[in-house]
Parts: sequence; structure tokens; C-alpha cells
Amino acid sequence: MSKKTTISESLHRTELFNRGDFFLQYGKPCIEIGMLIKGIMRGFVYDNEGNEITTHFYQENDMIIGSYIPKTNVVMSIEALEECKISIADYSEVISWVNKDKEITKIVTNEFQKLNKQLQSRLVSLLNLNSVEKYELFLKEYPSLINRIPHYYIANYLGITPTQLSRARKQFINKCK
Repeated sequence: MSKKTTISESLHRTELFNRGDFFLQYGKPCIEIGMLIKGIMRGFVYDNEGNEITTHFYQENDMIIGSYIPKTNVVMSIEALEECKISIADYSEVISWVNKDKEITKIVTNEFQKLNKQLQSRLVSLLNLNSVEKYELFLKEYPSLINRIPHYYIANYLGITPTQLSRARKQFINKCK
């Protein structure tokens, strides 16, 4: 076993989360980072009226973080939508190995770039696309989630009502015929 493998393997532990369990909660310090091995999770925030707004979905092989900076307070909660298995590590410890360990540096850099791309795509979608276009983009970005999560979470994520989602799905299906 190489030294690098030993370092990266010693940084984490595996935990199971049941549906409804939280990996991170709003306002608490971001002290852990995770890699989703199995399951689906969603990130969400609360609006001014206390309504949940889904901001992100995490699926197998996604990094789960609440902040790009360790120990800062998390601005969103991350909840398991089904039974999840997560490889968890101390966030500060992982970051301390960035630039010292090529494997860890590559993983963190790639995952941060992936998260940034997803956030940019979501922002553009919310600002510029109609409901059918938002739905098409969702299918492209999260093809395996459509039958794994409740549709009201998808509607919430897209910034539309469940009725609008139903119409968008119907229009999309007719468009594909």
C-alpha cells in the first residue's frame, strides 16, 4: 500500500444515514466533508416565510459540503432523501492535505469545480429558462433522479409549482414524440 493511499484512507470513516437524517444543518459550523457512496440527499435553505427551497441534489460519488471554507457556519441544511452511506472526514484535516497529497488535491479540486459548475448552471436556469427548459436541464444534470425523489422536490428545485412541473413534463414528452 502506498503512502498516499494510507493518508487518504486514514482521513475518513463511513456512516449510514436514514431518510430524513441531516448531514449538515443550517447555522452550525462546517466541520465535516462527505463523499456520498450510496443514496440521494438534498440541500435546502429557508426563505423569509420559513419555506424550504431546495438548492441542490447530491447523488452517488458527489462531495457533500456546506461551505467552501472549513469551520464557517453552514448556510443550508443537507438531508437524506433515502438511506445513505457516506464517507466522512474532518474538513480542516482534508484541506490541510491539499497541495501535500496529489490524490487529495485532485479529488478536492475536481469536486469543487463540479459543485461550482452545478451552482452556475442552476443560477442561469432560474434566471433565464422557462419551466420546460428548466425540466430538460434537470433531466440532463440529474438523469438518475427522476424516479428516485418526490416530484415536489424537483418542482421546488426548479422554482416552479408541482402543477407547472406536471405541465412541463407533459410538454417535454409531447416535444420528444
